[in-house]
Amino acid sequence: MESPWTAALTGLLTGAALIVAIGAQNAYVLRQGIKREHVLPIVAICAVSDAVLIVAGVVGVGALVTAAPTLLTVVRIIGAAFLIGYGLLAARRARGADHLEAVTGGGPTALRTALLTTLAFTWLNPHVYLDTLVFLGSVAATQGAWRWWFAVGAVTASLVWFTGLGFGARLLAPIFARASAWRALDALIAVVMIGLGLALAFGSSPVESAQALTSTIGGG
Repeated sequence: MESPWTAALTGLLTGAALIVAIGAQNAYVLRQGIKREHVLPIVAICAVSDAVLIVAGVVGVGALVTAAPTLLTVVRIIGAAFLIGYGLLAARRARGADHLEAVTGGGPTALRTALLTTLAFTWLNPHVYLDTLVFLGSVAATQGAWRWWFAVGAVTASLVWFTGLGFGARLLAPIFARASAWRALDALIAVVMIGLGLALAFGSSPVESAQALTSTIGGG
């Protein structure tokens, strides 16, 4: 049975799968976290930026679906294709040897430079608009009355990730410097994304998919 809590869980899982990936933004947050330089404002920029984009996606796509309900079918098909495609890319990465390498050399970074760099990594990345405005907004639209709970879950995933990455960098760096850690993480992302994508493709709710996935993970 659908509920706001399972919608939020779907948002959490989907948001995490999109956010937790190797990229310049994550590498920069990790780098600054290791150096313990301007961590709080950097984390705040990343989390607030994601929240703004996610809310914009939910409002924009939600308004379109409300005005033209038949668009929900199109949104479902596009969302399913994107999910499955993204999951397959994650599965491909899981077979590779990529890892997140944070360069820690060099002198101190000025606050202004750190903030501008973070803004550039966040807002000048074209994928962020596809991930948040288009994709998350589209999946949120399929949640109907619970779409804002989905948004809460996605925003929470962003906040938890960037906070953990920034402030826990000294603990995370040795782990994610190993290719095996990123392979395992990408494999998990692939399972989540493909599972949600198949649920959309065959007409079942992403919420039901999340319930099935959490039951499997929890052994129940």
